[in-house]
Amino acid sequence: MLKKILSRESCAKCRVCCGFDRDDVWEIPVITPKTAEIIKQKVNCSTELEPYEDGYRFVMHFDDEGMAYCPMLTDNGCLLGDEKPFDCRVWPFRINRISDDLLGITVSPICDTVSALSVAKLTSFINEKDKEGISLADRMVNYAKEHPCTIKPYIDGYPIIKLIRL
Repeated sequence: MLKKILSRESCAKCRVCCGFDRDDVWEIPVITPKTAEIIKQKVNCSTELEPYEDGYRFVMHFDDEGMAYCPMLTDNGCLLGDEKPFDCRVWPFRINRISDDLLGITVSPICDTVSALSVAKLTSFINEKDKEGISLADRMVNYAKEHPCTIKPYIDGYPIIKLIRL
């Protein structure tokens, strides 16, 4: 989804999106029941998932330094490939709740590659229509409406790329 602004090589070198410290538990991706089924049947039946709102999240095991890594992360990337949770497919973009009636599409400042791009370029990218006539912004908003548990709280310092009034 993000190939126009983020290469697989950049992601493979970094992988910051797949690691969580104890302050990042809000960032653990929400997994739909369909993706949970794929994980259990096709990828790794022993993967621990915990119920979370209308879906699931990975159970994270923190090491002595307070870090945990996604159980789908391997030396070759994500075991889920194209079946990644939506949160992962659109990261470092997020839908955040700005207020009761306002959502924002934000970008995580810890993704160095994407954060180095101008707000204008990021705005253009998320609003660009694909061959189906749907923008990434529209896909994110539609997904958030279907799965409200994927809406994250707004974090200071995350640049807001687009506002959506509910």
